[in-house]
Amino acid sequence: MKIGFDPQKYLEEQSKFILERVNNYDKLYLEFGGKLLFDMHAKRVLPGFDENAKIKLLHKLKEKVEVVICVYAGDIERNKIRGDFGITYDMDVLRLIDDLRAYELDVNSVVITRYANQPAATIFMNKLERRGIKVYTHSATKGYPTDVDTIVSDEGYGKNPYIETTKPIVVVTAPGPGSGKLATCLSQLYHEHKNGKVAGYSKFETFPVWNVPLKHPLNIAYESATVDLKDVNMIDSFHFDAYNEVAVNYNRDIETFPVLKRIIEKITGEEAVYKSPTDMGVNRVGFGIIDDEVVKEASRQEIIRRYFKTGCEYKKGYVDLETFQRARLIMEELNLKPEDRKVVVPARERAARLKEELAENEQCTAVALELSDGTILTGKGSDTMDAASAVLLNAIKHLSNMDDEIHLISPVILEPIINLKEKTLGSSITALNCEEILIALSISAATNPMAEVAMEKLSLLKGCQVHSTTILSTNDEQTFMKLGMDVTCDPEYPSERLYY
Repeated sequence: MKIGFDPQKYLEEQSKFILERVNNYDKLYLEFGGKLLFDMHAKRVLPGFDENAKIKLLHKLKEKVEVVICVYAGDIERNKIRGDFGITYDMDVLRLIDDLRAYELDVNSVVITRYANQPAATIFMNKLERRGIKVYTHSATKGYPTDVDTIVSDEGYGKNPYIETTKPIVVVTAPGPGSGKLATCLSQLYHEHKNGKVAGYSKFETFPVWNVPLKHPLNIAYESATVDLKDVNMIDSFHFDAYNEVAVNYNRDIETFPVLKRIIEKITGEEAVYKSPTDMGVNRVGFGIIDDEVVKEASRQEIIRRYFKTGCEYKKGYVDLETFQRARLIMEELNLKPEDRKVVVPARERAARLKEELAENEQCTAVALELSDGTILTGKGSDTMDAASAVLLNAIKHLSNMDDEIHLISPVILEPIINLKEKTLGSSITALNCEEILIALSISAATNPMAEVAMEKLSLLKGCQVHSTTILSTNDEQTFMKLGMDVTCDPEYPSERLYY
């Protein structure tokens, strides 16, 4: 993989700027935009970026840092899913707590925001408290966003309980956008100043990148990733007016800045130190770019992947037509086509041949996989395994220099698993998925040296590209992602069946 980003330089720049901000206050509330861990979007668009760079930076500052996690009660109530892990936001909070503890970071508490006695949120709150995790609830802020006098009063932020913290940097993070991080930071700021402490607010940002051009593919890729939020990158007019310097920010931050500035001034009783939304952010990611062309191409590929993802979400009913059309317009803006993703055409051509051979009316699924050396392999489904499993086995055979006709998994192992699925568990789908095939392969590896060699090649699939001509099962998609592969699908279901 060509490298376009220097993660070490980024970490040094970012940590230096955070510490500079802390020196101005008794306590700094640092809102984390984007993913705190496993920032796969950043890794894909900035080749060389460490997906856990942010948590590693905090680990270096662990003596000065504690973490507050926000989650919106409405997201818990409607079982909102974090797409890259396929888990609900409440489960992601639990995962986040475990991951933070693994990095020796102090998790202060969880805040359930905009809480209005939603039953699912109450159950989650009970679950946390019974595991010894401190939980606070914040209601919707009275008067927000226009009535600043009410917002900054005992009727507004003052109604929220004060979160007791002890360290100079309080990181406020969440499973996803709209979780109430900003309101939590400002609420704390209100209480701190009421108690006579000098506290400040800042935002740890990654995207959009303020010091690369507005229409740079890297910033357009951010728009593509947030089409459902309708985020649009804009020139920060406040920053230009204050410094005569062009900076890129996004519409929500720019639109809310005047109100936010007034709220901070009302809380602190003095003129805000920030003259623009860009000022508020600690964002040094642009200084880590070492090869702009590599970053541009990686960003274009991410835009295509996001287009496929949005298409599948529209097909599933998760997003509206306007969101999908927005994803298409972003593609057209950069003159990109779905076929510019190398694995798309081979997968579709294999599916077309299968359809001719089988003379079927239903979709014939084919999956294509591009290895790191540019080799593209395809796989089709059978009674034994699905197309995703087939291409996975084909890939590790190729990497092991084995003949395609070799059977890595003995029928003696496969047949009992298929019988278990069909006869004991009553499944109507007997073809083994990726996870089941990998378990069968690991069992074979105990007695078959060739299967053992093939198993060792799985790590070489990290960073490989995959495309399916139909929507993959959740299990197959998640298994590919766990192996570190980037997956896309054509927005077509593999059959007319609705449940099975």
